[in-house]
Amino acid sequence: MATLAQAVQASTGQSVNLAYVDQGYTGKKAADDAKRQGIELEVVKLAEAKRGFVLLPRRWVVERSFAWATRFRQLVKDYERYASTLADLHLVAFACLMLKQAAQLTPGP
Repeated sequence: MATLAQAVQASTGQSVNLAYVDQGYTGKKAADDAKRQGIELEVVKLAEAKRGFVLLPRRWVVERSFAWATRFRQLVKDYERYASTLADLHLVAFACLMLKQAAQLTPGP
């Protein structure tokens, strides 16, 4: 967790203050590693008595983002040989999505 938190802060210019994580990051060690980098972890947990479908808070953001990414043909299936190429394609896809949303928010002529 320490390496991941350090990489996140390095790539974002120390701008991440809060991270939503799943139950794999529960525990004092993960929280301490993140805290050293200035990140507070909020673990999204399942309800104790789960019955039927339960929507996890903030989990829909990740699922929605994956659904948006599948609109790009190259990202529907993993055709790439290198993981770095696939990561770069995701970066381009999300940049296109954000530009489209920014254009909708900007008043036109």
